[in-house]
Amino acid sequence: MTPVRVLTVAGSDSGGGAGIQADLKTMMALGTHGMSVITAVTAQNSLGVQGAWELPVEAIRAQYRSVVDDIGVQAVKTGMLASAPLVEAVAELLAGTDAPVVVDPVGVSKHGDSLLAASALDSVRTTLLRVATVATPNLDEVTQLTGLEVTDEAGMSRAAEAVLRFGPRWALIKGGHLSGDAVDLLTDGTEEHWLRATRLDNRHTHGTGCTLASAVAAGLAKGLTVPEAVRAAKEYVTGAIAAGFALGGGIGPVDHAWRQR
Repeated sequence: MTPVRVLTVAGSDSGGGAGIQADLKTMMALGTHGMSVITAVTAQNSLGVQGAWELPVEAIRAQYRSVVDDIGVQAVKTGMLASAPLVEAVAELLAGTDAPVVVDPVGVSKHGDSLLAASALDSVRTTLLRVATVATPNLDEVTQLTGLEVTDEAGMSRAAEAVLRFGPRWALIKGGHLSGDAVDLLTDGTEEHWLRATRLDNRHTHGTGCTLASAVAAGLAKGLTVPEAVRAAKEYVTGAIAAGFALGGGIGPVDHAWRQR
C-alpha cells in the first residue's frame, strides 16, 4: 500500500534541529512518507546560523517536478525561501499542484538570524500566501509581514485578520513569544480556534516552527480537516518540546521521536 506522501520545500539545517531535517523527522514520526525540495544550504548549529547559500531556481523547479510528477503528493509544506525569485517560483509550482499547502513564512531563525531577504517579503505577501491552505507565522513573522506588534491575545486576532488579507484560507498565529500559556490562534475569518498548552520550562526549542507546520501538513495529507490537523500538530509539538534535549553549546532541538521512546 502506497503511504501518505508529504513534500517539504525548505532549507537544510546542518545541525539537524530545524529545516528539512526537522520536517522529514516529523513526517516519519507521524506515519507519512516525507520528500524534499532543498531551497538553501545553511551552516547551522545550536549557537546560530553561520552561513546560508541559496540554490538556483532551476534546481528548485527540477527537484519539485521530479517528485510531484512521478511520486505525487498529498500535502506540501514550505519553509525557508530566501529570495523573491525563489518565493515566486515556488508559489507558481504550488498553484499548479492539487494538494493542500502549509506555508511557514520563515523570516528569522530561533537565534535571530535572518533567513529571508527583505526584498522577498513582498513576494511572500503577494504570491506565496495566496496559495496557502494554512499560513503559520510566529509573532516576529507577523510583524515582518504586517507591521503589527502583537503583545496580547487581542493583538493575535488583529494579526490573523491582517494575514488573511494576503489570501491564505486559514491563518495560524503562533503566540509562543507571549508570556503565560503557549497559545495559538487558528482562524479562517469566520470561526476561531484557540489552542492552549501549559508553557514548558525548556529552552531546547530549536525547530518548533518547522515541526508544527510539517505536522499540520501530515495531518492534512491524511485527510484531517484544518482544525483537526492543527490540534493534532499542537499536541505533537508540545510533547516534542517537553522532551527537547541539550545538544551543543546553545539551544537544543525538540525531540521528534518522543512518542517512540
